Amino acid sequence: MKLKGKVHKFGDNVNTDAIIPARYLSVSEPGELAGHCMEGIDSEFPANTEQGDIIVAGSNFGCGSSREHAPLAIKAAGISCVIARSFARIFFRNAINIGLPALECPEAVENIRAGDTVEVDLTTGKITNLAAGKTFLAEPYPDFMMEIINAGGLVEYTKKKLAKGR
Repeated sequence: MKLKGKVHKFGDNVNTDAIIPARYLSVSEPGELAGHCMEGIDSEFPANTEQGDIIVAGSNFGCGSSREHAPLAIKAAGISCVIARSFARIFFRNAINIGLPALECPEAVENIRAGDTVEVDLTTGKITNLAAGKTFLAEPYPDFMMEIINAGGLVEYTKKKLAKGR
């Protein structure tokens, strides 16, 4: 699976309250969450995001509370992938569970700037900064995780498995 988009870049320790403030935790509609995505850091983020764009961030992305709303808001805002130096473990798991690819690649983070266009091959872990002509390698997902992402998340993956009787 290949993804391609414009980069929105953030620093270290972006917490879930910055991604989607706690006052929106009673909201379950993805479109409404998208309108407040990254509100704690960049109030213009939803207006400046296009379908397929990519977030590149520093260390410990998604730290803080374990709210599933954070990756859901990011995905609903049109972000196709998040690349970071590192992720808070619960954010990483929640992202995969809702079908939002999250890749760790410190070298890519160091060499990608806001506004660059990046192509990501989830099958191989290859990240290419098309603006700079540089390629980086993240750890590719194991097959079972790719199946979850390709299905659109754990719920859809499970529904498909149950429908097949497996």
